[in-house]
Amino acid sequence: MLLGRALALALFTTSVADGAPPVSPPPAGKLYQGLYFDEPATGRDPTEHDITPTDVARLEEAIGSKTAWIFFSNNWSESRSFPAPTCEWIRGLGKVPYVRLMLRSDLEQNHAETTFSLANILAGKFDEDLRTWAREAKAFGSPILVEWGTEPNGNWFSWNGKWNGGPTEGPRRYVAAYRHIVDLMRGEGADNLQWIWHVNWFDEPEAKWNRFENYYPGADYCDWVALSAYGPLTPRATDGTESFRFKMQTAYPRLTRIAPGKPIVIAEFGCALHHRKVDASAWAKTALEDLFSGRWPAVIGFCWWNESWENDDVGKHNTDMNILHDPGLTRVFREELGKHAGAIQETPVLGPSL
Repeated sequence: MLLGRALALALFTTSVADGAPPVSPPPAGKLYQGLYFDEPATGRDPTEHDITPTDVARLEEAIGSKTAWIFFSNNWSESRSFPAPTCEWIRGLGKVPYVRLMLRSDLEQNHAETTFSLANILAGKFDEDLRTWAREAKAFGSPILVEWGTEPNGNWFSWNGKWNGGPTEGPRRYVAAYRHIVDLMRGEGADNLQWIWHVNWFDEPEAKWNRFENYYPGADYCDWVALSAYGPLTPRATDGTESFRFKMQTAYPRLTRIAPGKPIVIAEFGCALHHRKVDASAWAKTALEDLFSGRWPAVIGFCWWNESWENDDVGKHNTDMNILHDPGLTRVFREELGKHAGAIQETPVLGPSL
């Protein structure tokens, strides 16, 4: 197994050096596993890009399985530059960078954007920054998974319609801004970027105008589509307690109708530890079993969201979804991934152009 993995990594690296085609879906019956990890320092909430090679090694050793991509945020509140150093070390591990392109002024949620509004994006105020980012991405030379406008059907992010003209204008502006960004970057020849359109499993607000279908940029503007499907997000949450299967049964048919034939990634799933009624280990176990069951054939991969953050000044109210912080959750992942080892595509498969 180790020899096969080494040969696969060597082939991946050689293909990259030769100008690789994009990442393809895994062979039938297999799934990719992604990795997101943010373990913030005391007194500081996560910035979503703090992951290190050491973190990758720790997590993969704990779960006994390898991951194909590493997910992190590129926050323009901190830098508008292409994150080349992070992408470089990720590629050095034989993995694909998955960049969440976050045009936002701060990391707070539930407010309108003051700088990177959809109107300002459409007015071309950041065109040169986006073109420069694209040129640097092109120079990187190997596949990059990228998303902009994460979970647009959730009003926690500033690109939701609520903050950009409301029911009539909001979704339309989002689609136009999404296409504007993609067109600019493709115009710079950044064909190694694979665009992923990423929505939440439920719409908030739960209104007809805010259904995620209204934010779909079109088949020509995304290569894959992605979904977030969380359990309860805080120890005291009273909503979101449904099973992963319930959320998938709700969102999957909608997603396959709006984007038929598109590969689907469960880009984010997780469950808060220490919830009063929902056991994170049990929730994760049934979710993993369902993912490997083949009941959702368009799904090609998944990524557990290893993140912790403060909710208020009371420590026991904090959210923690980190696999490494709970022996029971670590054991569930190790056992389930071991049981389904033959169904995990650990090394990215490079295929024909999309």
